[in-house]
Amino acid sequence: MAASTTPDERLGPSGLPYRPCAGVVLVNADGLVFAGQRIDNPGHAWQMPQGGIDKGESPREAALRELTEETGLPADAVEIVEEAADWVYYDLPDELLGKVWKGKYGGQRQKWVLMRFVGRDDQVNIETEHPEFDKWAWMRPEDLIEKIVPFKRSVYEQVFQAFRDRLG
Repeated sequence: MAASTTPDERLGPSGLPYRPCAGVVLVNADGLVFAGQRIDNPGHAWQMPQGGIDKGESPREAALRELTEETGLPADAVEIVEEAADWVYYDLPDELLGKVWKGKYGGQRQKWVLMRFVGRDDQVNIETEHPEFDKWAWMRPEDLIEKIVPFKRSVYEQVFQAFRDRLG
């Protein structure tokens, strides 16, 4: 597939569209990535900050907004390094179809943004207005891949592969 900055409007296998989403790969000076344990999952469900792209918002703008909303980090605590060339898609498993996002979407199309953390760990505050994480940690990418929910594992593999030359 050729590199594209705009997603197509294809439908997933469920016949539902994909929700536009921006994700953040936040890397610290040690080459570790920020991960949060989802508050709404009884098992292990660690992930990087991500969320929907609002109408009129660019993926970079959405990524910065989501980062602040989920981690409390201000924009000046990060430097944007690169936006992934391609959108990454995933489909919801059957048991979640119709239950998340008010049943409007069958999965997500995600644009990922690599950012360097230039702030301090004590600036992280996951006790936000609408918390999504109950704990957070810096992790090696391969460890995070093992801790993400299985249906998103290939997404994280693709994202880390896309940024492989810039993660270290």
